[in-house]
Amino acid sequence: MLEVCETSVGMSSLAIVNTSPHHHVQIKAPIISSYDDRIRPLLDTVDKLRNLNVMSEGIQLPTIVVVGDQSYGKSSVLESLARISLPRGEGICTRVPLVMRLQQSSSSEPEIWLDYELYGKNKVDKTDEEHIAVAIRKATDAIAGSGKGVSDTPLTLHVMKSGVPNLTMIDLPGIVRIAVDGQPENIYEQISAMIMKYIEPQETIILNVLSAQVDFTTCESIRMSRQVDKTGERTLAVVTKVDLAPEGLLQKVTANDVSIGLGYVCVRNRIGNETYEEARLQEELLFKKHPLSMIEDEIVGIPILAQKLTQIQATMITRCLPDIVQRINEKMDNSTAELNKLPKVMTSTREALFTLLHIIGSTKESLIKILVQGDFSEFPDDQSMHSTARLADMLGQFSTNLQAHPQTVTDEFMMDEIKVLEECKSIGLPNFIPRSAFLAILSQRVDAIHTKPVQFIRETLDYIEGVLLSVLTKNSENFPQIQSSLKRAGRNLITKIKEQSVNRVIEIIEMEKLTDYTCNPEYMTVYTQKIAAQGSFITAVQSNNSNIYNLNASGFEIVQISHLRKYDAQLLRQAFDMKVRITSYWIIVVRRIVDSIALYLQFSVKNLVNSQLQKEIGEELVNSSGGGEVEKMLEESPSMASKREKLKNSIKLLKESKDAVAAIVDQNSGY
Repeated sequence: MLEVCETSVGMSSLAIVNTSPHHHVQIKAPIISSYDDRIRPLLDTVDKLRNLNVMSEGIQLPTIVVVGDQSYGKSSVLESLARISLPRGEGICTRVPLVMRLQQSSSSEPEIWLDYELYGKNKVDKTDEEHIAVAIRKATDAIAGSGKGVSDTPLTLHVMKSGVPNLTMIDLPGIVRIAVDGQPENIYEQISAMIMKYIEPQETIILNVLSAQVDFTTCESIRMSRQVDKTGERTLAVVTKVDLAPEGLLQKVTANDVSIGLGYVCVRNRIGNETYEEARLQEELLFKKHPLSMIEDEIVGIPILAQKLTQIQATMITRCLPDIVQRINEKMDNSTAELNKLPKVMTSTREALFTLLHIIGSTKESLIKILVQGDFSEFPDDQSMHSTARLADMLGQFSTNLQAHPQTVTDEFMMDEIKVLEECKSIGLPNFIPRSAFLAILSQRVDAIHTKPVQFIRETLDYIEGVLLSVLTKNSENFPQIQSSLKRAGRNLITKIKEQSVNRVIEIIEMEKLTDYTCNPEYMTVYTQKIAAQGSFITAVQSNNSNIYNLNASGFEIVQISHLRKYDAQLLRQAFDMKVRITSYWIIVVRRIVDSIALYLQFSVKNLVNSQLQKEIGEELVNSSGGGEVEKMLEESPSMASKREKLKNSIKLLKESKDAVAAIVDQNSGY
């Protein structure tokens, strides 16, 4: 005897019950309920956001994504939920992401249509239950081609039909490990990349379809889902083909060796020409038989799967909505602020000229901060733009290198001085040091280091050129049509300054060779300290007691003296005196070179910033294209126009998304 009664499985349903003492079979057909009435607006909102392509703004939507290895019955599960026939056959049946939007309807006539983007235009194809598989194949071929390859362009299937749950799911291609005839060699990599893209977001619920015939731990879909959901908190597993492998199934779904946090649902799919009602009846009969009867009723059957998916989806949407609202607001605020920062479209030469003067003025202010004042607030994280510190580092390194440079022609102590004295000797009193000898030694030392200052000034100005071009680029980034002219003016200016600076540095070096002069009292202090060791040194050379002598007290360290014994005492005294004099004076020379170059560098930088840059830019803009550079600013560059249009479209999309979410948030606040 059969009775009709009402049951509750999260949605109202009709149950046909056999009241005989040995059988209790229910055929459940979901109908519209107040619970569905609350779910539908949530799904409509998310679907509208998806149609608006809000995900292109980096805002993830709560989604059920269906994954599974090929031939595990994934399409059959979706057919049972949607109560329609999907494409079947050899190889990959699903070659594009299939967005299945199921909607409960009270109408006796189902409404089914497809929509997808093709060649930049949205295409809508209406169909019916009889021809739905053909329509999907046709649309898939249009998107992915008629071969066996895949595409990540989605195809949306809308099903409004009585007896279906309110669900939106994305069905992805089944995982294949080995390419077959006609499939790309990298088909596995293509499908894997597509699956990972869809299941990685934390807002995604993963519906993992498994076959009861295999060890769950070997399933590729399990391996992928565990990569992004290690604890399984957003993974629900549906086990198919239970009629083919009933033994041990209870152990599999209770042991949970693969971390399925949302649990398992075991189902029997439709076989052959069974109607969906017949398939559900056979499913319930199957789970009444041993050993499947040992499995709890709460995890078996397509109705239970529909119930769980509906509840999980509603919970996820409700939980994510506040965050979606917040992210939409943040994105819209950021896009609006960025749009407002863009330069307004200029309509007159006067506006363009004022804008150009503003660019030059802003560049000047930035360079004063960076190169003169040591204010790097405009580039806090870019240490290369902390210019006063970098210039100080470069100058300190130059000074150290200059003082450490080899200062003698020969390695033997005092031999440079002895050779010069022998060549500069003349008829006269023996205890006078010829001034020409001192200048000759000085000239040798200056010649030995003369390339260092020139190299330093070139490297320093190369660095300043980099800073100048960075600032010019930053301040003119909204006007690429004149950016090249501004940068060319900057490079030309640095080239001129570099030429002048090199000539000036060469003059500074040459001046040191012309005369020996200083008013610095340190020279006499150092000379007096060092010359005190002259007598003891000469005595040590003539004594033949040792081949080395410790001159640490005079700043010469331990020196070899055996090579000096062949020279007379008078020449040795003159050579030692000359050594002391040139060593004492060389300290002054090096410091004077460093100080002079440092002062000249500061002077050049200030001139560059205060007057030369503005003049050079003016000349460049006037001389190039007959002074038409200012007029170029009236024509917005393609890149800037594209950026402006992109921001406007983004703001428009986000506003529409905000409006779509606002109503449902208010309605859902109590729920």
